[in-house]
Amino acid sequence: MIKVSVMYPNGPDAHFDDAYYRDRHMPMVKQLMGDYCKFYTVDKALAKGASDPNAPYIAMGHLFCDSVESFQAGFGPHTKEIMGDIPNYTNQTPVVQISEVVVGQ
Repeated sequence: MIKVSVMYPNGPDAHFDDAYYRDRHMPMVKQLMGDYCKFYTVDKALAKGASDPNAPYIAMGHLFCDSVESFQAGFGPHTKEIMGDIPNYTNQTPVVQISEVVVGQ
């Protein structure tokens, strides 16, 4: 299993609409990807603001898929729509990392 982490940098001018991301964007991504996305999670920083060195990211979304190929098959056809929704909830450019899930409970 892989995890695609989409991380939104924190900073003095960072804006992030948690409710929109949680209630609209991520459910839309899951719906578009269908069974290619097994499940997703959303993380929100406990403290917002550039003065908090423990919050380098204001929020994160994680998509869990069987493989990189299944992620690409589910996300690829909808990239334009998914990426086009970003300005609706943030002014930040996301950082993306794909990881292999080694342990899960």
